[in-house]
Formats: sequence, C-alpha cells, structure tokens
Amino acid sequence: MSKEYSQENTDVAVRSSATAEDLPDASFAGQQETFLNVSGAAELINAVRNCFASLFTDRAISYRETFKYDHFAVGLSVCIQKMVRSDLGSSGVAFSLDTESGFKDVVVINGSYGLGEMVVQGSVSPDEFMVFKPLLKEGYDAVIEKKLGVKDRMMVYGDGPEERVKIIDVDIDLKEQFCLDNEKIIQLSRWVMHIEKYYSALKNKWCPMDVEWAIDGLSNKLFIVQARPETIHSRKDNDTLIEYVLLPHGAMALVKGIAVGDRVGVGKVKLMNATNKGMTEVQDFRAGDVLVTEMTDPDWEPIMKKASAIVTDKGGRTCHAAIVAREMGIPAIVGCGNATAVLSDGEEVTISCAEGETGVVYKGCLPYDVVQTKISDLPAIRTALTLNVASPSLAFRFSNIPNKGVGLVREEFIINNYIGIHPLALLKHKSLSDPKLSQAIQSRIVGFEDEVDFFISKLSFGIAKIASAFYPNKVIVRFSDFKSNEYFNLLGGKYFEPQEENPMIGWRGASRYYSDDYKAAFELECKAIKKVREEMGLGNVVVMVPFCRTVEELLKVKAVMADYGLLPGKDGLELYLMAEIPSNIIMAGEFAEHINGFSIGSNDLTQLSLGLDRDSSLVAHLYDERNPTVKRMLAHLIKTAKECGVKIGICGQGPSDYPDFAQFLVEEGIDSISVTPDSVIKTIKAIHAVEKKIKEKELPLL
Repeated sequence: MSKEYSQENTDVAVRSSATAEDLPDASFAGQQETFLNVSGAAELINAVRNCFASLFTDRAISYRETFKYDHFAVGLSVCIQKMVRSDLGSSGVAFSLDTESGFKDVVVINGSYGLGEMVVQGSVSPDEFMVFKPLLKEGYDAVIEKKLGVKDRMMVYGDGPEERVKIIDVDIDLKEQFCLDNEKIIQLSRWVMHIEKYYSALKNKWCPMDVEWAIDGLSNKLFIVQARPETIHSRKDNDTLIEYVLLPHGAMALVKGIAVGDRVGVGKVKLMNATNKGMTEVQDFRAGDVLVTEMTDPDWEPIMKKASAIVTDKGGRTCHAAIVAREMGIPAIVGCGNATAVLSDGEEVTISCAEGETGVVYKGCLPYDVVQTKISDLPAIRTALTLNVASPSLAFRFSNIPNKGVGLVREEFIINNYIGIHPLALLKHKSLSDPKLSQAIQSRIVGFEDEVDFFISKLSFGIAKIASAFYPNKVIVRFSDFKSNEYFNLLGGKYFEPQEENPMIGWRGASRYYSDDYKAAFELECKAIKKVREEMGLGNVVVMVPFCRTVEELLKVKAVMADYGLLPGKDGLELYLMAEIPSNIIMAGEFAEHINGFSIGSNDLTQLSLGLDRDSSLVAHLYDERNPTVKRMLAHLIKTAKECGVKIGICGQGPSDYPDFAQFLVEEGIDSISVTPDSVIKTIKAIHAVEKKIKEKELPLL
C-alpha cells in the first residue's frame, strides 16, 4: 500500500468487523475499537492486536450480556484501509431509511468536518440532510431537508507518532456552512441507494443499509468506507395500530375536561407558569412529566414533546395545546378550569382520554392495556380517509396508517416551528433600526444565502417532508392562516401586525394574500410551493385558500397566485377552498366555478354559525359540530358540490372526535374525510358500519 501511494509508511485505518455486528436482533456496530492514521509496521501490528482485544472491553462485555450472547461465539476480523483525508474535508454516516420511523423512501445523511469518529460517537451535532428516493430516481433535485448542526469540533491528524489524531476547534466560517453541497448530497444518496439495491438482491429481501462516508479534502472525492445492514426498523411489524384501554379501578377523579385524542398517559405533575411561558423552568422539566398549566402557545412545543401528557385550565378542542398534542400522539385534557389549583407539583397521576369525550385526571398511576390492531384486518371502506398532518417531523411515522393522502397541512405550523420569524420582518428588518432583531434574524438564517432563501427553503422542506411521506397520494397544503395576535408573537411581528379586538374574525387567511401590506410575504409562500412541486418533483402537493369571505376575494387571490407563478390547472395544480364561513355555504355554487373542491373547516364553521368563541371554556358546552344548524349547512354544501361536479371533503376536527358525525357525512355522500392520526381506527369502523347499512338498504352513496 505504501508503494502504491508513493509513501514510506502510508497512513491507514485499522477497523473491526465482528460477526455479531449484523445479527438480526441486535446491532453490535461500534462496540469494537477503530484506530485512525496508523503508519509503520510496528504501529500497525499493535493496532491490530488492540482491535482484537477490544472484544473484551467493559462496553462490549456489557452489551453482549444484555443480549445474552456467548462471549466466545463472537468472531472478529480486522480490516486495514487507506485513510481518506477527511481531516481536510468532511465525513459522516448515511442510512437508506429514516432512522426514527423506519420510513423506506428516504436517504438520511449526517455529516461534519474532519474524521468520521466524531459523528459516529455522537461527539458533535452533525448537519442533517434528507433525500426522497423515488423522485431522485426520476432525476429531480429531491433534497427535502437540510438542518445545520453545531459543528464546533473536528478530529484531524495528530502531530507525530505519539499523537495519531487530535481534536481541534472548527473555524467560525466553517461552522456556519453546510458540510456538503447539493451535488455531493445527491451523489452520496445515489450511492447509498445503489448499495441498498445490491444487498437487497443478495439477501432476496429489502435490506436497508447503514453507510459510513468520507470526502477527501485533497482530491474532493467521495468515498464509502463502510456499509452494514440496518438491524432495527427492518425487523419491525408495520401492520399494527395501537389503542389504549384503562383497566377497572377505584381511583379518585381529580380533574375533568375535554379529552384530546384517545390515549392514556402517566407521570408526575409539573406545574408551569403560563405568564412567563415557564422558560425558567424548562431545565427542570423531565421527559415523562405531565405538563399542567393554564394554557400553552407555540413556544412551549419543545417542552410538550417531552411530556407524557398535557393538562390545561383553558382552551377548547381546537386550541394550540389540543392540536399539538394530537399531532404528537400525546394525551391531553384541555379546558379543565381548575387543574393548576387542584393538582400538586410532583403528584403521580393518570391522564385518561380513552373514555369518550370527557378526559379525566386520576390520582395515582393506573394500569392500562394497549390493544394492537392489524391494519390488514381492518374493514375496507369506500369513503376516502385522509389525515390531518401539521408536523413534518411526525409525517413519516404517520405514513404507515391506512390513508388516501393528507387532507390538511397547516403552513402556519411549519412557519412557527421551522422558521419562527415574521416573513415581513425577514424582508424588512434592515430598515427597522432594531439591531437586536437583525442580529437574531442573522443568527437563524446561517447556512442559507439570505433571508428569502431561508424562508423559502425552510417552508419547502417542511411541506416536502409531509408530501414525500404520503407520495404519490394527494397532499392538500393550506396557505398560512395566522391570526394577527399569532403573527405578533413571531420574531419581529410587533412591527407589522395590527392590534385587533377580535383577531379570530379579523385580518386572516385570504384577506392577507392580496393586501399591499402582506403581499410580499405571500409571494414567499407561493415560491415555496413552486419549489416543492417543480424542483423537488412533488406534484402531489395541491393548495387551499382559508377564510375566504367572498367570491371576489377568491378571484383576487387567484390573480396574485398567478403573478407569482402558481396557476391552478397548470401541471396538475389543484385549488381548494376551505369552507368554514357561512358565506362559503350560501354561495357555494358561485365559489365552485373557480375551484377544484371544498374542504370543510368544521371548527370555524361551527363557531361562526353558532356565534361563539371556540377557545372559551365558558361556552364550550355549546360548541358541537353535530348541532342541527351546522349539519344542515353541511348537507347543503355537499349537495351543491355534487351538483357542481367539484370534490367535497372535510378536514375539521368533528369526525376525529365523533364517529357518529363521520357517519352523518358519509350518509350525505361526502367524498373524503380527513382525521387526526389517532382517530383512524374508530373512524374506519364507524364509516364501515354506515356504509354497510347503506348497502343493505340498497341506498347508493350519492
């Protein structure tokens, strides 16, 4: 090797390959030692001996004990490889599936500067890239995610024989750049797909792969330095859904409220103050605690993700806490009124949302069953069942649930979680004479060309992750529907938002898009949709206009969309209208002339039809989509849509909460019903029951 590379003693890596590493029920990867930048015969032999000896480190012995493997049945070979000079470039790992959910259709790449051990050992927070395999095969630039890591340290060659490698700080300009450009991301993804295809053919079954890669800083060439089968998600059963059932008990009910979802959670109460957003207490909040507070807002989501359950004094079934809890699959009880006064910090409780519409907080940790349902055993239904999905990070996990696509993607959730900055503040902060705001914005857009590229890229990545999870099924993306008070809370929002007495029926939805005061921000949304559809190839994305009060307003929005390159009908782009205002129902025939379909927003429609605040716990007992007024309006809309030949579905919360409401919609002839992922099983069963009755009565679906 030294002769081949014209060196006296060439630099090599000494790496292990144990027979136990690829056993089907455990991954032994990384248990044995690797030695980098080894040179000279004596040093090489010593490294080989130490590599064999690493079979019996405390770490390796403990791991084998955990999985009950015979310590002397594990074989090990040593591989000697020419070093790739990634100490002058970058390196990392790549998987041919999503490592969190097991979703098959993506390549996930992690990378950092320097030698790869820092990424493999988890010593740095690497950059992350994600590529959608089906559209990469078709030639699209299918990079659907880029996340900048904290690459503050890197491993490089040491200064001599006594120091083969060392760790140094990364220059600040490198830290603020992605370690891979798009060309290398695409090249690496193609190679990973090729390796997966090879091993799958070899094993005669799908074989996802765990690959280590490195870029030589001298030649700028990409190398694959290791590939092994992935052993966790490839063995999982993807044909099972889960239901929670609380077992019989005599525990005291401490608090009651509105149940969100249908799960059960247990843990210790952590009371948090809503007025200061609890930020001083974040470090004290432990994974598995039950979050108990007055109410939540988007700033709380990092805490909510760690919670085993959420309980709030205020709010209704469509408040922030409820929506986020559903997306994350966390049981929540909202609108309790007195939870913060009754529950004590550190108290053990059980949160049950598995007993119907009313959620109950019980004293103590109660036992419950988790009922598993085989997807293949669920009855077939004729009505298209789609999902409401807001969180891109959960989309891959939801993709295995029976569905015909996504009936609602809320852009405002992506903007809030991925971007966190008011779009007009991004565009105009330099003219505001607010150095703190400008500094905060500059720190967030690191890694992107400028403010515009940051917004368009981040929004398009969020949409693309959801669209790819359900590809090629249709994914309906609703343009942003922030209210002015919600936009105000975004970074820089105070400079651009009015103070409205009732934001719920104020400057929101369609009225913003053609307004001179907001149109520049809407342009960014349109460009993100174009990027997803045209550059990434996700033509299954269609768009929806929310809170559109008049036909004239709809025409203005369509004109603005056309100005920004979004033409309904071109390349299969469809346009839907959120039917959530009484005028949408009364003028349905006129609206239908300009759209491809309606999607019922039963939350706002119920509120505006009955004249109540849906987030007020004081009138929560009146809020019910099954009210005769609402049902009569929906029946009229479905009939009108059918007469006009446009599609009609629902994405509001009603069918998720009330199976009988879903049955009513099926009887009226609705085309599709979109529900939250945790409501799929009961909704399928409810729809099947009513479709069976219709068939028995020989009453065809309209």
